Amino acid sequence: MVVKKKTFKIANTIKAMSHPARLQILEDLIPAKDGFNVSTIQKLLKIPQSAVSQHLSLLKTSGILDSRRNGVEIFYYIKDEKTKELIEHILSL
Repeated sequence: MVVKKKTFKIANTIKAMSHPARLQILEDLIPAKDGFNVSTIQKLLKIPQSAVSQHLSLLKTSGILDSRRNGVEIFYYIKDEKTKELIEHILSL
């Protein structure tokens, strides 16, 4: 079986979202125009900061999130509108 590059990317995106904490991070980031830093996400999820960092790293590596630095803080946000729409659709199921 030959898997197309686009199909492989979609499968990896869905796989990256397939954890309750990561889905919650994404849901919380949808309305966050400027994104959130790790501390804010940690307070929202009430899980250890190291776990938040691992989830954010995976989401960023998969291309779902991007980040920007503001001084010493790094703010994470959903990379594009299509991804936001996909997340909203998944959360509506």
